[in-house]
Amino acid sequence: MNITIHSESELSSAAKRILEAFPSARAFAFHGEMGAGKTTFIKAICSELGVKDGMSSPTFSLVNEYITESGEPIYHFDFYRIDSENDAYNAGLHEYFDSGNYCFVEWPEKVPSILPSNVVHVTISGIGNLRNIEVSI
Repeated sequence: MNITIHSESELSSAAKRILEAFPSARAFAFHGEMGAGKTTFIKAICSELGVKDGMSSPTFSLVNEYITESGEPIYHFDFYRIDSENDAYNAGLHEYFDSGNYCFVEWPEKVPSILPSNVVHVTISGIGNLRNIEVSI
């Protein structure tokens, strides 16, 4: 699946399309250069899932937990600063994936052997406001 967006106002509809295309998926890996819009797009997906509280990148904490209006937790990981997969493993990454809750992972290339086999890969690229979002399993 490929989605092209031209402005931030289109993020919500792109997020909805991905959630509808992968209704049973709970693990999503976000690829892209620094500043590509990974965190911004994860915020849009979380909003579609009913998160109303403030959301931010967990760059220093490794994981943020957001709660939906129905009380379900969503986990957002950022592995940019980790040195090894062991750091992620020690943070209990497997337990989050096994929880059955949504897990959104930034910088998944740092933890390839820890990701579940059914993870949905979301690759974001582009220049300026134009973004290409490629989604695959």
